[in-house]
Amino acid sequence: MSDFDTGADYGHVEAGQEHESLDQLHQVEGSENDYNSQFGVYEQDHASAESTSFDQGHHVEYSNPSGEHYEESDFTSYDHNEAEADHIFAAEGSESSHASEFGQLDALQHQLDTSFASATELHTGGGAGELGVASN
Repeated sequence: MSDFDTGADYGHVEAGQEHESLDQLHQVEGSENDYNSQFGVYEQDHASAESTSFDQGHHVEYSNPSGEHYEESDFTSYDHNEAEADHIFAAEGSESSHASEFGQLDALQHQLDTSFASATELHTGGGAGELGVASN
């Protein structure tokens, strides 16, 4: 408000308020899975050997001019050999797994409240001037 008289009066008053707020939400989620398997070796060997021998014979001997001699032989020979070998080899394996999960939440909240007031006055009375400022 302002008034102008012959004695010059001036007055100005201003007041106000401001309200601001900020809300921010940030969310992250994730997971990780690993799997590993390794299995070994299986080995099997088999070997065999066999041998057979069969012999049969007959022997006859005769001598004469007066001294008579007679001889007879029968024989049988049988041999059997057998060998066998088995080999088994087994190696075990490994297996592993890994799982992880994570979550992250960031929240930001900010509130700003301000208020102000200011006033200015000017009085001139008889040639001398006064100036005053007040603010909160």
